[in-house]
Amino acid sequence: MGSYAVPFLDFSGIHGPLREEFGQAFQAFLERQWYVLGSEVSRFESDYAQYIGQGHSIGVGSGMAALHLALIAQGIGPGDQVIVPANTYVATWLAVAYTGAELVPVDPDPWTANLSASGIQRAISDRTKAVIPVHLYGMPCPMPEIMDLARQKNLIVIEDNAQAHGARLGTKMTGSFGHANAHSFYPTKILGALGEAGAITTDDDGIAGQLRMLRNYGQRERYQNEVIGYNYRLDELQAALLNVKLKYLDVWLEERHRLAARYDQGLADLPGLRLPPEVKDGRHAYYLYVIHTDQREALQVWLKEKRIETIVHYPIPPHRQQAFAKYGWPEAAFPVANQLASSCLSLPLYIGLSEEKQQSVIDAIQEFWRRYQS
Repeated sequence: MGSYAVPFLDFSGIHGPLREEFGQAFQAFLERQWYVLGSEVSRFESDYAQYIGQGHSIGVGSGMAALHLALIAQGIGPGDQVIVPANTYVATWLAVAYTGAELVPVDPDPWTANLSASGIQRAISDRTKAVIPVHLYGMPCPMPEIMDLARQKNLIVIEDNAQAHGARLGTKMTGSFGHANAHSFYPTKILGALGEAGAITTDDDGIAGQLRMLRNYGQRERYQNEVIGYNYRLDELQAALLNVKLKYLDVWLEERHRLAARYDQGLADLPGLRLPPEVKDGRHAYYLYVIHTDQREALQVWLKEKRIETIVHYPIPPHRQQAFAKYGWPEAAFPVANQLASSCLSLPLYIGLSEEKQQSVIDAIQEFWRRYQS
């Protein structure tokens, strides 16, 4: 947190009140002396599947592992094309690259920053096998329309729900629409472990069985390896800590909504400043509160001078990363992704952010607008 008066993130509001429960969970973990794929993993898988509204939750070691295994379990590999957003975090793209399939980036809707069904449809070819909608920043993608298109075109849908725990459309949670859906519990996430952790949710019994085998060296029974598998197991201790935290998820979501509403009210009348879009008949998870302005660099410097920490999610779109240079995309290939990357700024939003500190952020942004935007 350094010298910032308002850090971008502070875990104390979540972890402070849970110290006793964490200690009890750790003591029980020690006494059981079962450290891999034990009762804590099983309990978390059951409870998280119920929360999301899926028949199965398969715990894995990270959100990246979840994406990778979801693709592998669906048979995606060389020769296949997978549609991805042009403006996601690089993990979405890396998981596709691991399989040997071809990446097909699509510019997002400029307002929601998410994939649209119409954008996906324009990118479909006879080799397209799957699409990965990413619920960026906690904003749900238009999943009913995407699923309708997938049924028409016989596409596999894998939701990247890493940033959207608890987001929903209607009464249906994100992470429950697709065929196999990836979740990350990286510490900064809304539901975060105290290390790396992830899960895949699905209603498909056969896929769930495949995933449990793939995460554990390709074996259903010990020392009987049926396929080339991976050591992608969810850590038993991380599962124990997630079991403590899961029951508070809805309470935390309510607080995130209160914080977002306060930003909405305080920043609503600033010309040229774009706030996060609302979700009709659903719920934004507000993993991040991301504003957009053509004066992003100047505003970020101004806020830093006011000892307010902000972060850019994400400054360089994947198509401009050296890792994907072999595709030969020109820098200007995805103009919406480029524009979003050049204008986005994430403001502090975390459990325990005081009204006083949040108001200081709002006041600083308002002052910037009065001085430089009039």
